[in-house]
Amino acid sequence: MIELDTRAWLPRQALDRLIALLREDGRKVVGPTVRDAAIVYDEIGSSADLPTGVTDEQAPGRYRIHKGGNGNGSAGRSFDFASSPTSWKSYTYPASVPLARARRDGDEVEYSAIGHDAPRLAYLGVRACDIAALAIHDDVLTGGPYIDEDYADRRGKAFIVAVECAVPSGTCFCASMGTGPEVSNGFDIALTELDEGYVVKTGSEAGQQLVERLELEAPSSLQMHAAAGVGVEARAMMSEQLGVTTEGLKDRLVAQLEAKGWDEIAERCLACTNCTMACPTCFCTDVRQTSDLLATETVSERQWASCFTLDFARVAHGNFRPRVKDRYRQWLTHKFSTWVDQFGTSGCVGCGRCITWCPVGIDVRESLLQVAPLRPPMEQTQQPVPVSANPGRYSIGTIAEIWAETQNVYTLKMKDLPESVCAGLPGQFLMLDLPGFSAVPISISRYREDEIFLTIRTEGASTRAITSLRPGSQIGLRGPVGRGWPMEEAFGRDVIIVAGGIGLPPLRPLIDNILARRGHFGRVQLFYGARAPKDLVFTEELKAWAERDDIGIGVTVDRAKVGTWSGAVGVVTHLFDREPIDGSHTTAYICGPEKMMSAASNSLAGRGILPEHIYLSMERHMECGIGLCGHCQMGKYFVCKDGPVFSRRELGVSLDMEGL
Repeated sequence: MIELDTRAWLPRQALDRLIALLREDGRKVVGPTVRDAAIVYDEIGSSADLPTGVTDEQAPGRYRIHKGGNGNGSAGRSFDFASSPTSWKSYTYPASVPLARARRDGDEVEYSAIGHDAPRLAYLGVRACDIAALAIHDDVLTGGPYIDEDYADRRGKAFIVAVECAVPSGTCFCASMGTGPEVSNGFDIALTELDEGYVVKTGSEAGQQLVERLELEAPSSLQMHAAAGVGVEARAMMSEQLGVTTEGLKDRLVAQLEAKGWDEIAERCLACTNCTMACPTCFCTDVRQTSDLLATETVSERQWASCFTLDFARVAHGNFRPRVKDRYRQWLTHKFSTWVDQFGTSGCVGCGRCITWCPVGIDVRESLLQVAPLRPPMEQTQQPVPVSANPGRYSIGTIAEIWAETQNVYTLKMKDLPESVCAGLPGQFLMLDLPGFSAVPISISRYREDEIFLTIRTEGASTRAITSLRPGSQIGLRGPVGRGWPMEEAFGRDVIIVAGGIGLPPLRPLIDNILARRGHFGRVQLFYGARAPKDLVFTEELKAWAERDDIGIGVTVDRAKVGTWSGAVGVVTHLFDREPIDGSHTTAYICGPEKMMSAASNSLAGRGILPEHIYLSMERHMECGIGLCGHCQMGKYFVCKDGPVFSRRELGVSLDMEGL
């Protein structure tokens, strides 16, 4: 008895012997053959029915066959073509299958099951992508609590003769989906075609028995070497257009359900259903009834259906996917995202049929790149450890410039700084110390290569003394310390930034970073409110941001004298009503007075943003900045060490409790 995974050599003229043995076992052999100017799967009687010397040319919306080879294949080979317009689904999951029979006699009804007795078939020429499609259907149709009995019967009786893909087309992308081009499992025997014959590999007990009956010799080392190179060459020939964009694709798609690209694709899509009919994994069906003229006997049939048809989503009160955009989005997101949630794998195997047989040439690879592009990874830099975090240990910085933002808010531009200070994170803060005065926590309002900006509101003796210094004066610095804004959380998502009064300076480094890496994020909106126009900070910068087309700006004030302000009047949460907010893929960053942050976070939560996607920067009295003095305790947290940035979920009810 031969062992599993045995290699053997099948001369080309012996292929008919293989087909004959399969037929002797009572199987119909289904394989590729030429019909109507296409290579399709149909019953064959011998190797003469195979498309020997025929290759195909595929591109978006284009299919042609060429006899005698087209430069990519060999004129004497039988399997030098890519995917067929038909798939094995036609045999394992036919377009129409009877399910049950019913009879009505007056007031009485009677049901009878329809037995499943599938023919014994051998599939000759199954490629790796289609083997992967069969495995997906196995999970969908037989892997759950309810089993499609007809499918299970057909699959159980099938014999799989795989053939290694040697000439992929321009629409193939199985390498990107991890389903090919090499055949690795799911077959009874696998053939690797060379000019003079086939290297045979066994993959099951039934396959071993068949190869044993063929009485084949072992392949030579040269034949084994040539066979090993077939898959390597096919992978090299294959377009890698999708490539690494499969990384995080599931989450990228659901984060872009309102992307503009859906409308652009829908303008081309005819909703003709070609993609779903050609797809080897689509399994949507309708149940139709046919009856005699008296409607006394009825047969229920399962028939292929498509999510692109209007009736597919029709309910009593109308249609919940009336637009082509809705239907295309449903199909694409199911294939590459929600299918994973349902069945644990992608619903696409990269066979390219949907691309080739789309009459307007919509390329699913381009669609994915258009609506859910892969953004370059965020730069990861090693964060220098602050050399002066502990109380009593200070770095020294020099004030380069100082200017007024408002009547009581000043910005200091600092120079001559240690590397660790300039390499802080957005949202972190410094403890500033001027001898003779208490140290105060101040958020860093901008980072430059060797400079930082500190925006300070004068509230007490320490801040008044610091903002009264002249350029050239030195000041003690400890930090940066604390937990900053988690930018990576918003990767690929829409961003909402909410600032109240002096809460904008701690957010400005976050805005700088988002704008510097704009391609990483979806829609970006800044909502800023202050008590009065005179209390707005960074007014010139707000104007500059408003002139950009990649960030939306909304500014409001609580009150304003008539004739002094032409903008919005009201609390900052009123600005939310002026813009569409899709909370399902939005991250929010909020800083300002605690009552404002509570109201803003609750309002955004009401618009669907989850508490774990809402971040707030808390302000507390601080002396040490490292969680040792106890001044900044807030429930179980020390704000200086565990924050100042927290998620709304972390804070829970603490944010809304006065006096905590």
